[in-house]
Amino acid sequence: MAHPAQLGFQDATSPLMEELLRFHDHALMVVLLISVMVLYIIGCLISTSMSDKLILDSQEIEIIWTVLPAITLILVALPSLRILYLMDEINDPHLTIKAMGHQWYWSYEYTDYEDLTFDSYMLPMQDLVPGQFRLLEADHRMVIPINSPLRVLISAEDVLHSWAVPTLGIKMDAVPGRLNQTAFITNRPGIYYGQCSEICGANHSFMPIVIEAVPLGHFETWTALMVEEA
Repeated sequence: MAHPAQLGFQDATSPLMEELLRFHDHALMVVLLISVMVLYIIGCLISTSMSDKLILDSQEIEIIWTVLPAITLILVALPSLRILYLMDEINDPHLTIKAMGHQWYWSYEYTDYEDLTFDSYMLPMQDLVPGQFRLLEADHRMVIPINSPLRVLISAEDVLHSWAVPTLGIKMDAVPGRLNQTAFITNRPGIYYGQCSEICGANHSFMPIVIEAVPLGHFETWTALMVEEA
């Protein structure tokens, strides 16, 4: 999760987020090089009073300043399109979970199991224990297995919501009457926090998303206990 005074992104916990961080660094380096070159040219124009008719009117310079931006755009666009297609890729998911947004909580349904559904409310401050985070902890976490491709079906029952977990590189709108889907895979166990990223009403900031990634054996034990309780 994010820390106070943090300037960069959260640590990536999925291959997709790792790709997004690499693309961010790549695009930032391109922007930095362009900025340095433009500042250098501006400095030269300000500090130099000489002029030459070959500089003021030159076909070669016009070709260069047309071709170079085109090449730069290609260098940025190609990796961007690759990641865009990777974000929409869903190949044989091992588990499907339906996340439904309500005012103002989330409900989860594990569609591969019978009667495995629960609501996830934010824990009030008086119920927090040491180590839990205010406005981010939920009474029921969405438990998932690590190293398994997962698909999440996302919708809403009342107004627009958005299911977002930054460390996984996921942000998908929950639209009433529409079923959106996203896929991801976690490569290490942990607890990942997110929030509704759509202004959905007065309690918009009080519907956190808590994902707990555990090994497959622990996940099977958890699902057995949840089905028995249901």
